[in-house]
Amino acid sequence: MSENNQLRDVFAAIADPTRRRLIRLLAEVEELPLHELTSQFSIGRTAVSKHLTILKEVGLVLDRKVGRETRFRLNAHPLKEIQDWVAFYSKFWNMNMLRLNQLLEEEEK
Repeated sequence: MSENNQLRDVFAAIADPTRRRLIRLLAEVEELPLHELTSQFSIGRTAVSKHLTILKEVGLVLDRKVGRETRFRLNAHPLKEIQDWVAFYSKFWNMNMLRLNQLLEEEEK
């Protein structure tokens, strides 16, 4: 793995809207070949392939050869890191909203 690949993480991988759309497309089906994925975008096959490579590097996408075509599928497990991060801040905001609600109720008295 190159130094650049080591610096990539799941957060960086999903930062790009095209990659998020690829993830969504792959979440809706079991697997898709590159040409079907490419048909969903206004960018070329090479650009889609580069985005898939980044997703593969962080483990979000798995691929397999079927004859001459490569089929891609989602591996959602790495998204758990993001879910955990968001869950932490969800608790933070829930607590802050509860405190705000308590303050507002006290002011009404």
